[in-house]
Amino acid sequence: MQFPRISERASRFTESVIRGMSIEAAKYDAVNLAQGMPDFPAPREIKDAACRAIQDDINQYAITWGARELRQAIAEHAAWHLGLQVDPEAEITVTCGSTEAMLVALLSLINPGDEVILSQPFYENYWPDCVLAGATPRFVPVRPPHWKFDPDELAAAFNDRTKAIVLCNPNNPTGAVFTREDLETIAALCRKWDVLAITDEIYEHILYDGRTHTAIAALDGMRERSVTISGMSKTYGVTGWRIGTITASPDLTRSFRQIHDFVSIGAAAPLQQAGAVAYRMPRSYYEGLAADYQARRDRLAKVLWEVGFAFDPPEGAYYIMAGIDAFGVEDDVAFARHLVRDLGVATVPGSSFFRERSLGRRYVRFCFCKKDETLDLAAERLRALRVIA
Repeated sequence: MQFPRISERASRFTESVIRGMSIEAAKYDAVNLAQGMPDFPAPREIKDAACRAIQDDINQYAITWGARELRQAIAEHAAWHLGLQVDPEAEITVTCGSTEAMLVALLSLINPGDEVILSQPFYENYWPDCVLAGATPRFVPVRPPHWKFDPDELAAAFNDRTKAIVLCNPNNPTGAVFTREDLETIAALCRKWDVLAITDEIYEHILYDGRTHTAIAALDGMRERSVTISGMSKTYGVTGWRIGTITASPDLTRSFRQIHDFVSIGAAAPLQQAGAVAYRMPRSYYEGLAADYQARRDRLAKVLWEVGFAFDPPEGAYYIMAGIDAFGVEDDVAFARHLVRDLGVATVPGSSFFRERSLGRRYVRFCFCKKDETLDLAAERLRALRVIA
């Protein structure tokens, strides 16, 4: 009997559009405003800590679910930042990036026929993660200008088959931030239907205009039904280190640790040692981080508005989901290719963040986790665009 060489699951999705645009950026010597990786140095304190760890021969396997000192530091951070008292021995799992964390959570929780609610647009990994875990996704739109759920539409998506809702807060790709009131609405539905909230909070310290971060796990009745995912990549500017975190109740954590062990065994030991230093950075570091990113946001936004893109300022994260109607185009993919190949600026076509791709044809996503000179070079090139009257 002849079997297909490629599994049905693998055939349902293609390579990452974001990574593909980074390849295009390198090919055409373009400014890469597609992939969310900083082009400025990480904090010296944590780089020095990583070098010391390597020289001190912390080069063998750490405990599978995370080095003890790192888990303790993560718990300390959760206490002052999220208002959560977390047991580092029983409620924290360290993974190979938040990307693995999301997949591990879904693989641990999903049975065939379980439904998972996703926003639309969504970060491009979430739908493939659902496919790999065997979940049936249900998409609920968030709409501009504020990119929030309609409460009635969201409520209609919950039913007896709903196992979890996946949230990204602050949000990639939209830059929206769920307020406590927004999260209370979602939490009430989770409590009513006994649904888990899986929250990707990797941008938890990157908020603007005085906003503060609320973890849904901190709301009444949500501690035991929340899976909080985060990591070092965005807060400390080390996207290549791949140190992610899952915080959840002990019963869920036991399953996460088992799946994680068989998926990747563990994250890099010397980088975990440095992570303990990172999570204990002074609070002034986080204040400076948000201020620096707000300045970058404003720098790029000013130029994009001048050129003709349409959007409200993002509330958090480091992305701008920009409307392209003013340029008289109807195909976001063709427009993104034009930008990278002809103007030398790489973006991400908006449709890649939608299951119904037609809903994203009017947008491209810019990232602004870049040096001022990088943003200025992109601005110089983008000024070649012309609005269609």
